[in-house]
Amino acid sequence: MSKTTIMPRKEDIQKKFYLVDAEGKVLGRLASAVANVLSGKNKPTYAPHVDTGDYVVVVNAEHVVLTGRKLDDKLYRRHSGYPGGLKEISARKLQEKAPEELIRKAVAGMLPKSKLGRAMFKKLLVYKGSEHPHAAQQPEALEV
Repeated sequence: MSKTTIMPRKEDIQKKFYLVDAEGKVLGRLASAVANVLSGKNKPTYAPHVDTGDYVVVVNAEHVVLTGRKLDDKLYRRHSGYPGGLKEISARKLQEKAPEELIRKAVAGMLPKSKLGRAMFKKLLVYKGSEHPHAAQQPEALEV
């Protein structure tokens, strides 16, 4: 009996679509589960050097929940590179303005910071409401 490690190739990987309903889900726990599926860690064919992950469609992003005082205390910062160019926005304002971005930022922080991580991130599809244009891909429901 031969015990060999499976080395997945890009051509052999089957990509599936998963549908996640974010209504009432805690942001961090949701992002963690989505990041696992995007990177392919939920599959037996996972390899750290190959993108074995699946597509994830997240709906109802506007109804995601943050625990504690994070809505007011959590700040998202960016800098323009110019003096005095620090911009910050609270989680509450970001959720009102662009709730999809709240989920995208949480998931992006849990993926590798490399070409492979950016390829994984492109498979994340987030929508504010319950409607999405991916019905033709027949996404299966993913329970988080």
